[in-house]
Amino acid sequence: MSKVLLVHAKGGPPLGHVLSRTAARAEVHLLALSALPPSVAGSARRLCASIVKPADAQRSDLVDLIVSRAQAVGADAVLTFSEYAVVAVAEACEVLGLAGAGPAAALARDKRLMRRTWKEHGLPQPEFRAVDTEVDLHEAARVLPFPLLLKAAWSAGSTAHQIIRSPQEVTAAWNRSREVMAESAQLGYAELHVAEAQGHFVVEQIVTGTAAQWFDEPGWGDYVSVEGVVADGVFHPVCVSGRMPTVEPFTERAGITPALLSQDAQDRVVALAREAVDALGLRDCGTHTEIKLGENGAMWLIETAARFGGAMTVPQIEDVFGLDLVGMLVDHLVGRPVQWPEQARTPAQARGAAGSLVVLAVDGGGEAWRDRKVWDFPAVARKVSLSRGSELSVVAESSLADGSVVPVYDPAAGANTMAALCLLSASDARTVLRDFETLVDALPRVLPAARHEEVPA
Repeated sequence: MSKVLLVHAKGGPPLGHVLSRTAARAEVHLLALSALPPSVAGSARRLCASIVKPADAQRSDLVDLIVSRAQAVGADAVLTFSEYAVVAVAEACEVLGLAGAGPAAALARDKRLMRRTWKEHGLPQPEFRAVDTEVDLHEAARVLPFPLLLKAAWSAGSTAHQIIRSPQEVTAAWNRSREVMAESAQLGYAELHVAEAQGHFVVEQIVTGTAAQWFDEPGWGDYVSVEGVVADGVFHPVCVSGRMPTVEPFTERAGITPALLSQDAQDRVVALAREAVDALGLRDCGTHTEIKLGENGAMWLIETAARFGGAMTVPQIEDVFGLDLVGMLVDHLVGRPVQWPEQARTPAQARGAAGSLVVLAVDGGGEAWRDRKVWDFPAVARKVSLSRGSELSVVAESSLADGSVVPVYDPAAGANTMAALCLLSASDARTVLRDFETLVDALPRVLPAARHEEVPA
């Protein structure tokens, strides 16, 4: 049986899903760079041939650690589904002579390099500047049109995003973004291989998007993501996922599979995603490309990742289109033949729809909840009326325990202040969207109020 070294870190699809699909195709050896979620620890022991949790002192050179562990277990493939370990795993695969994302992996991780590459290829994206110091940011603010968006170059989950509306806000935005990156690193949401990554930023023009000219009904966000894979350097699009509108500044609230685009619109979106991925020169990996939608068919690239989409994107695709992307990628990496989709799956090919909702303490209009609440999924399941046939569940490993106080939403911290991740399956994408709107509106009403003594100081 083939052997796979799976490198686990924060982020990406739920570990329980990844482990079960990988273990069905190969003998799994787990290198846990982050603590295993309690809800998954038991199944991990059953599914894995070995589990190694290196001490921080052993992680000074992450590539060497991965290489030595892969050699020790005789791994036929090394993979990760975490944004924060993508570059280290790609470099380790190069050393080992194994299939992987390749030397270009950093281009799909460092937003400065990504945007420079796309600019060289003439691809549509917001005007931008790389920023390493506060002086750099002030200089960029003098030449780019306001409002601006400051992003950490190596972040994920909309962490450390700051909208800058005037020159007077530059210094505060710079300081706050750096604070958030330091806080995220303490929580384990930070690049694991590039030591100086916390100090790298990019600032860009905020382009005006619209969903109205792309979708037939209201409620959709003005951007989509193209899920895909690169196999032997060839990009294979899998499907397009839609979104609800973001929470300010640009924190994702929900992803829905499939996106209800017309065939012509989907073809144009997928074509741009193909150009974006091809420009980066990736070799063997999952991909997740986000695209902003504008008026009169305008599009702008937001980012591409050299891994599958996070949250529940991968389970949603399996539920809706019957494609086990994790298992298929494992097969490809160990040298088995895989029949990748020739074209992106369409809404007409979907078996129902599925979506994942990030629970944030923000209502449907983007306003913070007036009172502190306690997360209680049984109360949500009991009290919120969803459409007939819709099934709602909570992703335990990505959620606070019932009884935990819901964090106050922090725009700068993005998804770091989420309380839970919910999965919903329904008859079609419109129903998922409407049920999510119902859920968002109902949460502050149905969740129990936090007692004063429960609220953290």
